[in-house]
Amino acid sequence: MSKELKTKRIKRERRHRKTRAKIHGTSLCPRIGVFKSGKNIYINMIDDQKGEILMTFSSLSKECKEKKINGSNVKGAAFVGELAGKKAIEKGIKKGVFDRSGYRYHGRVKAVAEGLKKAGI
Repeated sequence: MSKELKTKRIKRERRHRKTRAKIHGTSLCPRIGVFKSGKNIYINMIDDQKGEILMTFSSLSKECKEKKINGSNVKGAAFVGELAGKKAIEKGIKKGVFDRSGYRYHGRVKAVAEGLKKAGI
């Protein structure tokens, strides 16, 4: 791993730790964490009071594979966000705290947030 990539990752992890100190989720208003890899995007709904993950979604899910959704682009990220929002509302979760995990709020991360908003969260 090159020195530039290592420092880029370390900087993102530092930003993530700083925001995690300020953001806390509950069972009624969970923390919605986003992780993006090169090929996929993952969303976790986390209850920090109990220390458990309530729900998890990704571009690897059955619904995404059926519609041939690619998680490495904005369109796929928006679909996963919307899917997560719809399933969360079915479970009774009406709002959440968005945790961008140290990533910049643009591109796929922004598409996930807009998908969640479109679904009603």
